[in-house]
Amino acid sequence: MSTAHQNSGRIQLLSDTLAKARSEDRAALVAYLPAGFPTVDGGIEAVKAVIAGGADVVEIGLPHSDPVLDGAVIQTADDIALRGGVKIADVMRTVREAYEATGVPILVMTYWNPIDRYGVERFTAELAAAGGAGCILPDLPVQESDLWREHAAKHGLATVFVVAPSSKDERLATITAAGSGFVYAASLMGVTGTRESVGQEAQELVRRTRATTELPVCVGLGVSNAAQAKQVAGFADGVIVGSAFVKLLLDAPDLPAGLEAVRALAGDLAEGVRRS
Repeated sequence: MSTAHQNSGRIQLLSDTLAKARSEDRAALVAYLPAGFPTVDGGIEAVKAVIAGGADVVEIGLPHSDPVLDGAVIQTADDIALRGGVKIADVMRTVREAYEATGVPILVMTYWNPIDRYGVERFTAELAAAGGAGCILPDLPVQESDLWREHAAKHGLATVFVVAPSSKDERLATITAAGSGFVYAASLMGVTGTRESVGQEAQELVRRTRATTELPVCVGLGVSNAAQAKQVAGFADGVIVGSAFVKLLLDAPDLPAGLEAVRALAGDLAEGVRRS
């Protein structure tokens, strides 16, 4: 990556952060929170709170009116953010303020349509300028990702693709060859949300994915407590938690209580991802 580029993204910071967790014999804790929820300012405070609790990496969700991969909890938060008028500029501001306050790698998780409408060059340039580390693009087919990847690489941003238990080995190899930063392994078929168990299917998917790539493999969809985090940390490089944080903010009587709750959960999860 050329250092000559003024506004270079933080893909190297992301890679270094995941490598540091591995060197400490633990999985990285990756937290997900939507931008603009419960408000733009409140969302920024929530990101700082999960990082204070122990999150190594944060994914900022770009709220979408039809989040096909997300369960009821995140859909509810997205609705609140959209009703509050959240814009892509607010997503960029969330990334910038969270990164400047903490120095932690911040990614944006978004469906493709908003980027397509906004303009790929504009989106990648602004995300890099905000200090972003990259994007997770759950619905962008790899075979249609050339334009995105070209601009992401130019701006020093990771392109994280999602693999699922249904992905055949040949397809896994295609996806992981095109991605950078890490691979997002969806632990179960279906949508995000907390689950009772995150088990064999996820472990098998990680094993098959690792056979195709040197990239770290992080597991999401369904992890909500320290015991599950510990289970997933036993076989994955990172543990991704989203709905459990969002639910705490939804259920809290006020923002300070919500911030304290997400900070405490991040602390519990950060203990859970330590394997020893």
